[in-house]
Amino acid sequence: MSDISDSNVISALRRQMTIAVARQVAAAGNLANVDTPGYKAKEVTFDDTLKNKLKPVNSTFGAKSSAAIDPEITVKEQDGPVRRDGNNVQLDRELLTMNRAASDFAAAQTALAAKFRLVRYAINEAK
Repeated sequence: MSDISDSNVISALRRQMTIAVARQVAAAGNLANVDTPGYKAKEVTFDDTLKNKLKPVNSTFGAKSSAAIDPEITVKEQDGPVRRDGNNVQLDRELLTMNRAASDFAAAQTALAAKFRLVRYAINEAK
């Protein structure tokens, strides 16, 4: 018997969508501060975020804050060339990050929609 269940697949897709949203939020914040002197660009680090997401969850019931402020998502300052004003935001890099995050989110959303269509089909055919 396989350890991959529907709930595991849905949970993994949810994690992928959450990380994609966090990447978009970080890139949008960087773009908003492209002209701010001394601003250091932020990025969501995949390795640390994955480690945090795979830890056992100490679940507490109640409202969770928005996905962009998920405490399990690790955001670090980017390394890179710094301009004279101390800012290291690179417009091309941020736009590319937003584009990749959007495509990751869309891929997870498509897979999740397909999963729910299968469930809906199974329910309707059982009648």
